[in-house]
Amino acid sequence: MNKNIWSNPLLKSAIKSDDVRMPEMLLGYLIGPFGALLSSGIFTSMLQKYLNEVLGISNKFLTVLPLVSTIFIIIANLVVGQLIEKTRVLAGKARPWILLSAATLSIASILMFIVPAHGTLKLIWIAVAYNLYYSVAYPIYNTANATMVPVSTRNGQQRSALASLSNIAGLGVMGTGSMVFPILASNILKNDQSRWLMIMIFVAIITALTIILQYKFTRERVTEEDLHAADKGKELSAKTVSMAEQLKAVTSEKWWWIIIIFYMLFQWSGAIKNGAMTQFCEWVVSLDLVGGDWGIAQTILSIAGAVPMAVAVVVVMPLASKIGKAKTTFIFLVIGFLGGVLAGLFPENLVMVGIGVGLKCFGSSPSCYLILAMLADVIDHIEYKTGFRTDGLTMSIYSSLMVAATPIGSAILNALLSAFGFDQMLVFGEGVQSQSARMALSVSYIWIETICYGICALLILAFTVEKNLKKEQEEIKKRKGLS
Repeated sequence: MNKNIWSNPLLKSAIKSDDVRMPEMLLGYLIGPFGALLSSGIFTSMLQKYLNEVLGISNKFLTVLPLVSTIFIIIANLVVGQLIEKTRVLAGKARPWILLSAATLSIASILMFIVPAHGTLKLIWIAVAYNLYYSVAYPIYNTANATMVPVSTRNGQQRSALASLSNIAGLGVMGTGSMVFPILASNILKNDQSRWLMIMIFVAIITALTIILQYKFTRERVTEEDLHAADKGKELSAKTVSMAEQLKAVTSEKWWWIIIIFYMLFQWSGAIKNGAMTQFCEWVVSLDLVGGDWGIAQTILSIAGAVPMAVAVVVVMPLASKIGKAKTTFIFLVIGFLGGVLAGLFPENLVMVGIGVGLKCFGSSPSCYLILAMLADVIDHIEYKTGFRTDGLTMSIYSSLMVAATPIGSAILNALLSAFGFDQMLVFGEGVQSQSARMALSVSYIWIETICYGICALLILAFTVEKNLKKEQEEIKKRKGLS
């Protein structure tokens, strides 16, 4: 029955070529993920402001909620990862879950903006809606989407290109959330809850349509290897491996630990920065150059970060092909660290902060563009050592770190703001925050991420999995009877 369902022309992949080509790259790894993650980009930048200032929810509640939710988020990602690992259909193991998320992600993205209750019931509604998005809908999509890069191809250059495009999509939605949406929020949406709801319904429709597009224009070539191996009696790679065996395989690999810790520091510090950005622009940086409009200031800083990252696309891929992903990432992180120091020394100067943010974002580009490719390399290396793949487990942990970054970053931010006396009832333009609150915003927006960049630069120097990877991949194909 499963074979008949997935043989339906409507559910078949539109991609037929053995090599990754432009339609697959653009529709399956750029446009599709961009639409799917659009609500997440908006939430990362603006959810703190919406819940705090539009709905009037206290910082204390917003500190506890994400911390408690993180438990459910991690469990959900691990469950989804194992469901993906056990999925064996013609569509692949990740693509069916991407298709499911067209419904779950689009519906969950609007629930926090309905809020039909008041008082305690409103808090309960927000807690449930928050977890439906971050603990159910988002893990389904994000774990499956992250799995697509390792299972799409074994070709290193094509894999790096797909990883870059997938992360460019993620950065694109972050840019939309921090560049376009702030102007919309400050000039049109303001504190009108009904306007926020209408715009999120529109976003949800885009989400559903682009996820379907992504499903149609992707293909799991590595998963197909297992199906071919099974047909030839080579059952080792195709068999179901227990979670305990997978855990033992990944946790005994030093390169797996290096890249996971690297990603955790990089992602979580970035989440704190993104969560603090709006209020940093409202209360810390001088707005004299932008006529007192914090929305324009945030857009300027977002553009200052987006343009260098766009330019870096031209440089990162050729350099990574020449000297390796790890060395490229190290060089750029040093540049990012220096940019963060510059911005941190002059937090009230919009020009200096903009230059520092530009250098930081330029320096972070390989970490963003190549992370999935580096994880895919580790998965191949573990397959070479053990004879089985750990895509589902590794990508569920990767997704857990990504999804948990926003709530944990939000909790840390709210805890800092509460501890240093941030006044959430103070209306912009009618007063100023205390010096300690402004310092907390500067630390959150600039310094935490800058310090983590320095640590990540040191970690990545020990990541040398690429050295023998091609030989290991050839050996894997021989075992499967494919070469």
